[in-house]
Amino acid sequence: MTATSRELVYQTLNFQNPARAPRDLWVLPWASWTYPAEYRQLLDDFPSDIGGPDGHEREKPITRGDPYVIGEYTDEWGCTFVNIQAGVIGEVKEPIIKDWQSDTSRVHIPREWLTISVDEVNRECALSDKFMIGGPCPRPFEQLQFMRSTTDLYMDLMDPPAAMLSFMREMHGFYIELLVTWAKTDVDALRFMDDWGSQRVLLINPALWREYFKPMYAEYAQIAHSYGKKLFMHSDGHILSIYPDLVEIHVDALNSQIFCMGVENLAPFAGQITFWGEIDRQHMLPTGTTDDIDRAVRSVHAHLWKQGGCFAQCEFGAGAKPENVRQVYKSWDAITTKS
Repeated sequence: MTATSRELVYQTLNFQNPARAPRDLWVLPWASWTYPAEYRQLLDDFPSDIGGPDGHEREKPITRGDPYVIGEYTDEWGCTFVNIQAGVIGEVKEPIIKDWQSDTSRVHIPREWLTISVDEVNRECALSDKFMIGGPCPRPFEQLQFMRSTTDLYMDLMDPPAAMLSFMREMHGFYIELLVTWAKTDVDALRFMDDWGSQRVLLINPALWREYFKPMYAEYAQIAHSYGKKLFMHSDGHILSIYPDLVEIHVDALNSQIFCMGVENLAPFAGQITFWGEIDRQHMLPTGTTDDIDRAVRSVHAHLWKQGGCFAQCEFGAGAKPENVRQVYKSWDAITTKS
């Protein structure tokens, strides 16, 4: 009997020799607006094995604007992004925390996210055969940058003010409450993210990462696994130095820029963590050929596939060629699909 999408993902995460690599396509609005026909055909030909329920919150946090159109957008925390390119997300130009002692009151912690309808979430999970990842996505490092500015936050982390550490504990407490709320539903997995890498190294000293952020993530993992859920994480950039830590705290699946780090350098972690993609969106998807994409997929499979442990995943983002995105899924199916 053919495995459902949910079963296929579990087999992949558990290294149980799935019939094919499960699919997951990430799409920025730029791509669906620029290539609407190609985008719809991709979804028809290579349907995703991952889904996610709406929270059906009784209360909605207040936001202003649209994050993907030119102009300003204010998020759930009160941070305002300025966008100059339609279809992607902008940047915060004016942080709301200029002084930790006096300005944290300007932050709105979106407790509205906690008002989910468990019954509606469970109903959506029951009606789908996809692997369901639930809830908003905690991102403490990035959210702190949005509030404070990247430069000032980096300086703060060298000698953290007491008021900053107090706010970080408050934020973490909220994220814990949020994850527990979703862990009590029928979703298959929880998720979190933070972009930690530059093109070559971690953005901060790994020792600081281990002091302030690794304990947060370890608690996320403990919550997920105590409720029988898998834990998925995303991080951009060169994060090779913290891969052992993420394996240690039992992150189940990690979406990272594996070509930025070198696929062969990640081979020691094959079989210990599932590589939730990706195929290089910096260079190959925008400027490569379909032959380049096929070679890239085959390299990932050769180095990282251990009777599972890899997703057929990429991002259809700004500049990507639709034929290259299509080739990602064609190549994965050709390599891994068993009759």
